[in-house]
Amino acid sequence: MSAEASGPAGAEAPSLEVAKPSGLEPGSAAYGLKPLTTNSKYVKLNVGGSLHYTTLRTLTGQDTRLKAMFSGRAEVLTDAGGWVLIDRSGRHFGTILNYLRDGSVPLPESTRELGELLGEARYYLVQGLIEDCQLALQQKRENVSPLCLIPTVTSPREEQQLLASTSKPVVKLLHNRSNNKYSYTSTSDDNLLKNIELFDKLALRFHGRLLFLKDVLGDEICCWSFYGQGRKIAEVCCTSIVYATEKKQTKVEFPEARIFEETLNILIYETPRGPDPALLEATGGAAGGGGASRGEEEENREHRVRRIHVRRHITHDERPHGQQIVFKD
Repeated sequence: MSAEASGPAGAEAPSLEVAKPSGLEPGSAAYGLKPLTTNSKYVKLNVGGSLHYTTLRTLTGQDTRLKAMFSGRAEVLTDAGGWVLIDRSGRHFGTILNYLRDGSVPLPESTRELGELLGEARYYLVQGLIEDCQLALQQKRENVSPLCLIPTVTSPREEQQLLASTSKPVVKLLHNRSNNKYSYTSTSDDNLLKNIELFDKLALRFHGRLLFLKDVLGDEICCWSFYGQGRKIAEVCCTSIVYATEKKQTKVEFPEARIFEETLNILIYETPRGPDPALLEATGGAAGGGGASRGEEEENREHRVRRIHVRRHITHDERPHGQQIVFKD
């Protein structure tokens, strides 16, 4: 539909195509450009076919593109019914208006809708809503990023690759019930399940700081290994041999306190740290002096780390006749 303007006789006026707002019947007057007076208390907006009523105070309350449109700094397009036409999607325009009214709005849960709302907020230059949407999107990315993924080791080579590819300390639980040569004691099955449950709880608690691995193909029945900076720091083997009357039995233990202690110990390997001079001085060390070379310091440091290595060993049968003894370190 075109709008005609008066001019000199014999000259044709240029035509302007203007979209008709949905739901409105055309009046006797033609559609065209009409000035929006600042005396209008209420404003009727047609945003991509979505109709909205609001006030000039709402539209001009913040320094946005809408303020520029409705404060006389920019010309706006209206139809004969007084509807202001804005060539944008109207899906999130109601949220834009509510933010201009209240200064805050509930944001969509969907990441896609958040992105759409962010795009509209950027178009209308609503800075506060832009920041809220960006913060919500960042929080969603952070919440999704640290998934509690627990790789299962299928070969020694794969284990080495996993250890070499991460900068985090590593906790590995090896549980392989089929490695047993003897029958289990009455509490072994329960203790094996308790070890697995503790592993799951630790993984949920520390998954953002530690890498957790499961090994179901190793030579042990139940064994915890702790790694820091690519090398093994400690190991807790939870099995031992019980010499019962006329038979041997395998006993699975649940040293919960020891496992939790070793898990906390390897947290110090989260990031490489240099020696603290004050701590070295307080403990009798030398921060750059004392005649000790860098290599000797590293050797002493490794020696101290290896001293916390924990492992239980099964020894040979030295039990007196008819007596039941459990041998372990």
